Amino acid sequence: MDKVMLGMPGAWAQDYREPSDPYTTKVGGLPDWPLPNDSLNGDLLCCAACGSKLCLVAQVYAPVSTQSDNIQERFLFIFGCLTPNCATTPQSWRVLRVQKIPEHTCTQDEASATELSSGIQNDNLLEDLNDDMDLEELGKALFEAGTLASKTKTKKKKTPKKRRDKVPASSNGRVTVVDINIPVVPCFYIYAQEEQSPGDLGSICSNYSSLCIKENGSNVEDHSQTEETWEKEHYEYDKALTADRTYLKFKKRLDAYPEQCFRYSYGGKPILAAPGEIDPGRCRLCGRPRQFEMQLMPPLLYFLQEALDDDQRRMVENWDWMTLIVYTCSENCNEEAEQAKSNSKSWIVAEEAVVSQYEESMPIQAGYFS
Repeated sequence: MDKVMLGMPGAWAQDYREPSDPYTTKVGGLPDWPLPNDSLNGDLLCCAACGSKLCLVAQVYAPVSTQSDNIQERFLFIFGCLTPNCATTPQSWRVLRVQKIPEHTCTQDEASATELSSGIQNDNLLEDLNDDMDLEELGKALFEAGTLASKTKTKKKKTPKKRRDKVPASSNGRVTVVDINIPVVPCFYIYAQEEQSPGDLGSICSNYSSLCIKENGSNVEDHSQTEETWEKEHYEYDKALTADRTYLKFKKRLDAYPEQCFRYSYGGKPILAAPGEIDPGRCRLCGRPRQFEMQLMPPLLYFLQEALDDDQRRMVENWDWMTLIVYTCSENCNEEAEQAKSNSKSWIVAEEAVVSQYEESMPIQAGYFS
């Protein structure tokens, strides 16, 4: 089974616009680009439906290790539109894969120059390039969160409960110019936790259910009766003929870790909130199939709403998806394309696919990736 890393909520940022670094995984705030801001195509940061500036929903440091390559400088940026009318519009979501171009993927002219200076034969160089582009084994993601302690913003919550008191490392003293015109949602940092195997989920769900029963004021003293009740509920949860099994499986995995803000499994399988086939299309740079990489989960919305007061809450109250599923190029290609061009020759910015799912009764909606 593919391993799944869960993005769990850490400390709140002291300032929602505070700069960090691209190796910091977080929700909200401003994007920390690994390349100069002015080298980006501005159209990629605007809503394809209404033209408004998009806000960062999540930033994920996502290096990939494969049998033939090791890509450490790789990041995912997920954006959404705060315009109320765009809340359920597929084109209002964007996912950008930002990746450093390895030296061995230079242009033919640059390869010839390298040949002259190093004595490497051009034919051998091209052969090596073809071999390197054959990714046979999918790696798993590495997540980084800082380890310095900081005062955190304390909020009273029902569930989920405590947040880890972790903040990211500093941005090495670099000065970042903050654009106050970019819309921002509350920012908190993420730490990684590996999901237990499905065989262990039953006990996790059982413990969580028992905790909820006690917190709801149950005065049941007969522990055997309590266990009997849970067994009955567990059976109904999994076996009810009238329930949508796709949604129940989704909810079961969510209940096992009720604080999970996203799930990451490079090349794995998503858990769907609604039945149906998903066609994420092919990479627009190289034409190869896309594959699942990660998905955002409902607790992320819960935390954002809890951080806002009543007047500000309308910023995100129209985001009511059950999950946003991200698909990326299965080859992590570096091919040049119009949408990927930037002023920084050593980086590529590629738009990938995002699929949104709502209530189980609603059809699957695909994001903007045509």
